[in-house]
Amino acid sequence: METKRTPDETVASADFKLISGLFFRLLPYQILLIVINAVNNIIDGLFGSNMIGQDAMSAIGLFVPMTHFLYAISFMLVSGSQLMYGKYLVKKPERTHSIFTVDLLTAAGISVLTSVIIALAVATGATAIMVKDAAECAAFNRYLLGQAVGIPALVLGQQLFAFLSLENQSRRTTAAGILCFSMNIVMNYLFVVIIPWGTFGLGLSTSISEWAFFGVQAVYYLSRKANLKFSLKACRRNDALLIIRRGYAGALSRFVEMFRCILVNALIIKYVGSGGLSSFAASNAFLSIIWAIPFGMIAVERMLYSISIGEEDRRSVVDTMRVVVRKGVPLMCCVSVLLILFAVPLTRMFYRDPSDPVYHMTVMGFRMLPLCMPLSVISLSFASFSQSAQKHLMSIVLPVVDGFAGVSLTSLFLIPLMKMNGLYLANILNGFICLVVIVAFSYWEKKRFPRNMDDLLALPDTFGAASENRLDITVRNMTEVEAVSEAVIKFCRQHGMDRRETFFSGLALEEMAGNVVSHGFRKDRKKNHSADIRVICRDDGILLRIRDDCVPFNPSDRLGVLEPEDKMRNAGIRLVYAIADDIQYQNLLGLNVLTVRISSADV
Repeated sequence: METKRTPDETVASADFKLISGLFFRLLPYQILLIVINAVNNIIDGLFGSNMIGQDAMSAIGLFVPMTHFLYAISFMLVSGSQLMYGKYLVKKPERTHSIFTVDLLTAAGISVLTSVIIALAVATGATAIMVKDAAECAAFNRYLLGQAVGIPALVLGQQLFAFLSLENQSRRTTAAGILCFSMNIVMNYLFVVIIPWGTFGLGLSTSISEWAFFGVQAVYYLSRKANLKFSLKACRRNDALLIIRRGYAGALSRFVEMFRCILVNALIIKYVGSGGLSSFAASNAFLSIIWAIPFGMIAVERMLYSISIGEEDRRSVVDTMRVVVRKGVPLMCCVSVLLILFAVPLTRMFYRDPSDPVYHMTVMGFRMLPLCMPLSVISLSFASFSQSAQKHLMSIVLPVVDGFAGVSLTSLFLIPLMKMNGLYLANILNGFICLVVIVAFSYWEKKRFPRNMDDLLALPDTFGAASENRLDITVRNMTEVEAVSEAVIKFCRQHGMDRRETFFSGLALEEMAGNVVSHGFRKDRKKNHSADIRVICRDDGILLRIRDDCVPFNPSDRLGVLEPEDKMRNAGIRLVYAIADDIQYQNLLGLNVLTVRISSADV
């Protein structure tokens, strides 16, 4: 049996391995969500350019700012609702139904209003402000109407994807994503090739695929299996403001990136010309798919933070950031190296003439821009943590620096001197600027330079249980289970806990850990499982927590604890339920989490 007293004793702890395994198990599904939209844009571009012409591509390009807006709104609601979900999950689980319902209602309201405004803009001719050419404006209007049909499904689908991830419904989200890809191809062929509806058919095809994506996910919440329930009775109106207040920082970088694009494009046109814009657009078109990896990491990280911070689990918070830095960053380094090595073949996807200046600018884009990705993982991760931990100042400053100030200010100096290479270098330097900001905030809060990850995160000393009041035990087999009771009793006695309270705590943990090993481990022998046990001594009693990555296992439901007809069945667990002040079971992100509270007054 392995006993750990502090979070920093070893990064190879079972808790770190558990979080690391969970992180990379969830990552592909979060990447899928981001890739769905990138691939759908590529599909629309291929059908538009080959079957309709330049007007279609202009319409798609003009719709990009609206896409940024919709994803900023969606990201704000997703991040805010997940953080509120984590906050209430442990202490007020009934409030999670309100968060779920209010989030969907808010998303529906904003998205429907956006669709109505778009339709009115087309009907009144207001879109002429964006497009002067009559033919292009007509094509853009038709595309807008087709897209407006699917905007509610787009925003609502993003919300359900996030909640289904929390409920460990990865297969359903995968099926929804595959259907979305397939439906978009089929509908484009139907409404663009067979039925020549032009740009309206192009937009409508995307809308139908978004409704299919939403529908597959929504079916789950019509069943009784869902933990979260859509309930108007559970709604609390102020939850909408709480979600927006907690989530706006996460969407801030999306908004400021729009202003950065405007400034950078102006600088390119002035000092490089239209060829610079073409090369930058070409490299970004492909890299937008690769960016799904770091953005997927942040989505997983935000879910883990929402749960860990809600539980005030200091070690899990630190280990989550360690996973990102020690595994996520090296992963992005490998991806960056591959992109650099294949810079020429990637360029030939867009331009084939080596004598064209655009060709060389694009090659340099593929050789330099990937270098900013590993550093961006760090800055995005700390921005996500700051938002989750309600570090309000840093949650605003870091996204503004990363999304706008860092690149924009350096570009003002470098583009006139180095042309496009100056812009590429500005993106790389931006990562180092963000690192300086992160360290500066840590120094400001801790009054010293950070010496470890705990210092760098600058978690308050009052957050979570102090290491001297906490015992962490890792159990891998029944032999180690037998020593749990002795270790827990010894720890509780050292903290002056009541003898009977101490004895029952050891008994409860031995019983519960034994059930995890005997039932959970044996049902999935292909994996090397471990159960993480935490004991916290508090003034009002003892808190016990067991966490494992086995198949869902609820002691009260699966073992018939509450069945009165057989008094001898599962006598050990019955005793635990009898002596515990409170027992809660949750399956979070595929992890079983059992929390037992034993109060001195109730033992």
